[in-house]
Amino acid sequence: MFRTKVPWGRAVPRALLAAVVLGAAAGCGRGDPAAAPRAFSDWFTVRVGGQPVRMQVALSDAEMARGLMGRRDLAPDQGMLFVYAAPQVMKFWMENTPLPLDIGYFGPTGELEEVHALYPFDATTVRSRGDRLQFALEMNQGWFRAHGIRHGLEPPR
Repeated sequence: MFRTKVPWGRAVPRALLAAVVLGAAAGCGRGDPAAAPRAFSDWFTVRVGGQPVRMQVALSDAEMARGLMGRRDLAPDQGMLFVYAAPQVMKFWMENTPLPLDIGYFGPTGELEEVHALYPFDATTVRSRGDRLQFALEMNQGWFRAHGIRHGLEPPR
């Protein structure tokens, strides 16, 4: 079975984390170690399935708990990436989140494994089927489908 391999692959998660931690993206000092650390509100552009996505990154427990709560809108190319230290089962819910979203669950090498719809203000936990997932990307509902980014299938050419 073919899987959609997102172009961030093996190297980009580490590169993204280095950029986030060192503040090397989104005007945060351009890699200067003396620059201010990145902020939760900073935006980073990464390609997902060939599509540019401007995302905020949630790394700490507090950032992950907050996520997109209270956010009333996202531009079509904006989302939030949740980065976990190790592969695990993913569990997300939409309490206090007014936007309809889709969440993509990715394995440690950047392969999209699952996509689930998330509905506004729904406190029901959306649990992954897999237990070896390390990244979650929340986008506007329908974004993955609209860009032909699917789990378990070769992406359209």
